[in-house]
Amino acid sequence: MSEQQDVQNDNGTPTEIASQDAVYNPSSDKTQSTEEILNALNALNPKAISNATQNGHEPVIAQQENFQDSQPDPPSEWHALRDKLREHPQDPEGWNKLVDIAENAGDLEQIKQTYEALLETYPNTSSAQIAYLNHFLSPGLFQYAEELFKRFLRTSPLVDLWKFYLTYVRRVNTSPSSREAVSRAYEFALNRIGQDKDSGEIWYDYIQFLKAGETTTTWEEQQKMDALRKVYHRAVQIPLENVEKLWSELESFENSLNKITAKKFMSDLSPSYMQARTVLRQLQRHLGPLFPPPPPSSSSRPPIYLPPAPTFNAAERALVGSWKTYLKWEESNPLEFEEKDKATMISRIQGVYRKALIRMRYYSEIWYMAFVWTNSIGKQEEALNILKAGMEANPTSFLLHFAYAEVQESRKEHSEVTAMFDRFLEPLRADLEELESRVNSANSSFSSDASGRTVPAGAFNASGTVSNNSSFATQATDEKPPKSKELQERRTEYGLVWIMYIRYARRAHDLKTFRAIFAKARKDRWTPWEVYEAAALMEYHCNKDGGMGVASRIFEKGLESFGDEIEFVLRYLGFLISVNDDNNARALFERVIPTFSPERARPLWERWARYEYQFGDLEAAQKLEKRIAEVYPTDPPIKRFAQRHTYLGTDAIAARDLGFAMAGRQQIGPGSSASSLEKRTDSLVSITSTAHMPPTQPPPKRQPSPELKRREDSVKPDFAPPAKRPRPSSPPRDRDRERFNDGPSSRKRFGSPAGWEKDRDRELHPIKRDRDHDDKSSTLPTVLSWFVGQLPNPGSFDGPIFRTDDLMMLLRNAVIPSATRRATPPPSPAPPRGRPPPDYGPYQGPGGGRGRRY
Repeated sequence: MSEQQDVQNDNGTPTEIASQDAVYNPSSDKTQSTEEILNALNALNPKAISNATQNGHEPVIAQQENFQDSQPDPPSEWHALRDKLREHPQDPEGWNKLVDIAENAGDLEQIKQTYEALLETYPNTSSAQIAYLNHFLSPGLFQYAEELFKRFLRTSPLVDLWKFYLTYVRRVNTSPSSREAVSRAYEFALNRIGQDKDSGEIWYDYIQFLKAGETTTTWEEQQKMDALRKVYHRAVQIPLENVEKLWSELESFENSLNKITAKKFMSDLSPSYMQARTVLRQLQRHLGPLFPPPPPSSSSRPPIYLPPAPTFNAAERALVGSWKTYLKWEESNPLEFEEKDKATMISRIQGVYRKALIRMRYYSEIWYMAFVWTNSIGKQEEALNILKAGMEANPTSFLLHFAYAEVQESRKEHSEVTAMFDRFLEPLRADLEELESRVNSANSSFSSDASGRTVPAGAFNASGTVSNNSSFATQATDEKPPKSKELQERRTEYGLVWIMYIRYARRAHDLKTFRAIFAKARKDRWTPWEVYEAAALMEYHCNKDGGMGVASRIFEKGLESFGDEIEFVLRYLGFLISVNDDNNARALFERVIPTFSPERARPLWERWARYEYQFGDLEAAQKLEKRIAEVYPTDPPIKRFAQRHTYLGTDAIAARDLGFAMAGRQQIGPGSSASSLEKRTDSLVSITSTAHMPPTQPPPKRQPSPELKRREDSVKPDFAPPAKRPRPSSPPRDRDRERFNDGPSSRKRFGSPAGWEKDRDRELHPIKRDRDHDDKSSTLPTVLSWFVGQLPNPGSFDGPIFRTDDLMMLLRNAVIPSATRRATPPPSPAPPRGRPPPDYGPYQGPGGGRGRRY
C-alpha cells in the first residue's frame, strides 16, 4: 500500500470529517436573529441550550462545551510512533517497536500500513517480507499473497525469501498434475539465487522432488534420470554449504546406473568440484564477519534486522573494508568461469552486490562500487537505477549525487541534472538549519568565535576604516549564521554543491546560465565565501571579454558579506596580486587591515610583506617592516630580515647561520633541553620572537621544554641566582615532580611572612646543590672519553619509553606463586621524602645506558 493511502487513513478521522462540513462560507455571512441562532444551537445540543437559558447565561457556554466535545482524542501509541518515524526514518529500534504494536493489536489494515512503510524505508528486507506474507497465507487471502510475492521476488537476492516462496508453491500445488508448476518454480528460483552458498538446501529439495516423481514408461524413467543428472552436475560445481554431500550422492547415483559412465562423468566433474570446495572455504572466511547474528527479538516473532545509520566508528569502518575486500574478491572470478559461462558469473556477482546493498544500505561507497561494476559490464540503465536508489537511500550523499550528475550530463539530460542539484540542496539546507538550532540552543546568545570579531556588512565607511556606529560583537543571528567549527565545515561542504552546480552550468550551457545559477546562490544565506571566489575565477578564466572586471566586482560583492573572513580577504588579495593589479591590491590591503585585530591580521601582513619583498623596492619594504614592528613590537629584527631573504621555503640564514640544518641532523631527543627549539626548522622567526615577548602579552603557549619547566617549577624571586642548565641526565618528569611534591602542582605559593625565608631556602636548595655539584671538575680517562664519544645519541632511540619507577613498582608488587607456600605481596613502600631520586631516562640501547633492561 502506498504512502498516500497511509496518509489518507491517518487523516480521515471523524473529527476532521465533521469539521469539513462547517467550513466558513462568505456568501452566507448575514446577520441572523437571536431566535434563529438559539434554534440552531439547540439542534446541536438541546440540553446545554436549555440549561443556559434557565440560568440566564448566553449560549456561548454551550458552544464551548460542544467545542470541547469535538476536540480530537490524543493519538495512539502507533500513530505517535509512526509520525516520529516519518521525520526520522533511520531508526531500527523504532520500526521493530512499531511492528510489535501492530502485531499485538491484530488490526490487519494497520499491519499492512506498518509493513508497507517499513519496506519503503528498508526495501528487500526478507525477514520483514516473510513476516508480512505470513498474515495472508490463509485460503481466502492467497491472491494478495501472490501479489506480494510478485513484488518482492523481482528484486530479492535473499535465499530465505525464495525458500518461503517455494514452500508456498508446494503447499498450493499438491496434485500430481501440478508437478510441472512446482518444477518451474524451482528452476525459476535456482536461476536467480542458485549461485548463493546458502541455496544448497533448495538444490537438495529439488533433487528429492525429482526423485519422488512417478514414472510409468521407460521413456519417462529415462527423462527422470537425465533431469536428475543435469541438476546434480550443476550443483556440484557451485560452492554450496552441502556440496560434499551432493557430490557423494551424485557418485552413488551414477554408479547405480552405469559404473563405466559413472567413472567418466566423475572424472570430468572432479576439477570443478575441487575448485568449488576450495572457493567455499575462502567464501566462509570472507562472509564470517559480514553477517553477524541478528539481535534477539523482544517478542515471539523472528527478529527483523534493519541496517542502522552509520557512525563510521572503528568497527563500522572495518565492516566496510571487509565488504569491499569480499566484493573485489568476487569480481576476480575465483571460480574461474570460462567465457561461455560469463552470464553465470555476471549473475553471481550481481546477486552479491544486491545483498551488499541491502546490508550496507547507508554506505555510499558500496553503492558507488555497484554502479561502477554494473556500468563496466555494459548495463548502463541498470547502473543508473542503482545510483537513483542509492540517492533515495542517502539523500545527502555527495558521492552518489555527483556521479549521477556526471552520468546525466554525458547523456545530455540537462534538465535532469538541474533538477538533481535543486533536490540535493534541500536536505543539506535542512541539515544546516537543524545544526544551527542545536548550536543556538547550546549558546543562548550569539557571540563571535574565538578567532576574532565579526564585521557586518556595511561596516566600512568612505575612508576605508570601520564605522564607529557598527557593532562587531552583537551581530544578530538572522544576518549571518552563528559560528561553530562543525557548522562552518558543513557550510563549506554545502557551498561545494553550489560550486559544482555553477561549474556544470558553465560547461553544459553558457556564461549566462552560470550567472543565473550564481545569482540564486547569492540569495541563499548558507552560501559560503568559496562560492564567490569560484564564480570570480570562472569569470576571469572563461570570459575573455571583460572577465577581469566582472571577477573584481564579484570579489567586492563577496567582501560586503564576508569582510570578516580572513581567508576570503587573503584569496582576494592573492587574486589581485596574481593579475598584477598592484594598485587595487594595495588599496584593498589598506582598506581591510584596520578591521582585523593584530592576532588575526598576521596572515595579511605576511602576504603583503612577501609581495613587497619580491616585487617592491627596498624603501617600501623597510617602511612596511616599520609598520609591522609597530603592530608586533615583540618580533625581533632578524625575523623580517630573514624573511626578506627567503625564497620558496629556502631559509639559508636559519639553516646555516643559526645552525638549524646541523641541529636537524643531530636529532636531539625529547629529553634534551633544546629539543622543543630545534624541532622548529620551518621558520627562524617563530622561535626567536617568543623569547622576546613581554609578560603582558604572552605568545600562544607551546609545549615547554624540560629546561623551561625546571625553571618554572623552581620559584625565582628577584634576588634569586640565575637558573642553571640542568645536568646531562634527564630531569624528573612532571608526574614525578607532582608525586614527590605532595600536590598536583609544584609551584608553591609562599605562606605567611614568618615561614617565607624557610620556604624560599627549601625551594632554592636543589639549584644550589646542582651548582655545587657541577662546579666540581671531573675528568675521564682518554679511553673512556673515546668510548663515551662513540655511543649513539639519545635521540636515536625510537623504541618505547618505559616509566622506570612504575616498572620497578610493578615487579616489586608482583605475586610469584610458590610450590611450598603462598606468596604474600610485600607491604607498600613508604612515600619518599625530600628530593625525588633522579630519573636516568629510557633504555639507551646496548652499551648506551647504565645496564638497565626493560
